[in-house]
Amino acid sequence: MVALKKSICIIGSGIAGLHLAYALKDEFDITVIERRTPEEIKEGRIMSTQVHFGSTRIREGRFNMPNWGEQSEIESIHITIGNQKLFAGMLQKPALSIDQRLHYARSMKDLAKKGVSFRLEKVDKENVEALVEGFDLIIDCTGKNGPLFPFPIESELSPFLAPQRKCIVGYFTGIKANDPPGIGVTVLPGVGEMFEIPAITEQGPVTILFIMAIPNTELDVCKGVKNASEFTHAMSGAVQQFFPDVYERLDPEKFKLCDRNGFLLTAVTPVIRKPYLMVHDKLVVGCGDSVFLNDPITGQGCNLSSFCAEQLYETLIEWKHSKWDRELGESYWKRTKPFVKEVTAWTNAMTEPLPEHVVQLLLQGSQDQVKANEVAQWFADPTKAFEAFFSRLNV
Repeated sequence: MVALKKSICIIGSGIAGLHLAYALKDEFDITVIERRTPEEIKEGRIMSTQVHFGSTRIREGRFNMPNWGEQSEIESIHITIGNQKLFAGMLQKPALSIDQRLHYARSMKDLAKKGVSFRLEKVDKENVEALVEGFDLIIDCTGKNGPLFPFPIESELSPFLAPQRKCIVGYFTGIKANDPPGIGVTVLPGVGEMFEIPAITEQGPVTILFIMAIPNTELDVCKGVKNASEFTHAMSGAVQQFFPDVYERLDPEKFKLCDRNGFLLTAVTPVIRKPYLMVHDKLVVGCGDSVFLNDPITGQGCNLSSFCAEQLYETLIEWKHSKWDRELGESYWKRTKPFVKEVTAWTNAMTEPLPEHVVQLLLQGSQDQVKANEVAQWFADPTKAFEAFFSRLNV
């Protein structure tokens, strides 16, 4: 007699939810609950922006997620401090940025073809507990708008009570790419930062301009903006004033959003939570931004979600024939906590003025390509960034 597969409900179809659905679908009975159809996601407003660095792309290959080919690969990280371009460090493995509307919609359709069940409904805190009885495990992957469950806050990793940056994001055409192809990281001390990211959209290649403004500084340029036209005008002015290197590569006649929903204004209060609890004597776990929400300043949201999804997958496979209880939740937290702590410590440090020894490392990169490549690798392997920021402080 064949034993029934354990049933898992994944709430949310973002990076964490999709990774888990692909990873777990052959071993368990998977249901994904999402409030929007693939078409509604694809035609809707952008929700954030994401860079899939090398380790994430390896995991995506491991779980047979959709392959995007080699179009618009990101080979380098360009570092600028103030108005001084320091260097372009080369990544060990190319990264990729995909409009998540396209990524999510394509992945949802692919998963449905491969036997994953989708339920179209809105789940809120009032009705979520009713789901617990119907599945062997609930995984909360609701993203930065979550969580649905009261996962305990880890106070030592959650020092902020308010957003440290205003996030101003637009997907634009009309900007000539960096050479070599890569992400531009510009740090403007005292006012904020900007990422310039080449990305894939349904309309073709675009450049994402992602300003992270310290609230109420002069870089906080989109107060009162209500529509795509006002947003484009504000961003054009900001680029001209604050980012001359980008402005030199901007064609004013072609500079426009890739579509009317290709912009976002938001702010995130970073918070880290213990990713499990018991509800009615049943285990519930969280994965991705719902429990591990970092400031976007280091671009690690996608990669942290991917890493933690893989760790949860490994944990569930290890415990496949065991009772799923608090002990499993603690095992999952032990697997993820060291990496979560390092990524969070580095990210939180980046919201503050750069330490002097880090400034010196960046200046060394302007003279030494090996050092420049090491700095670029911080974004692909944040454990290296953690070591660079904190090892000397701990001596």
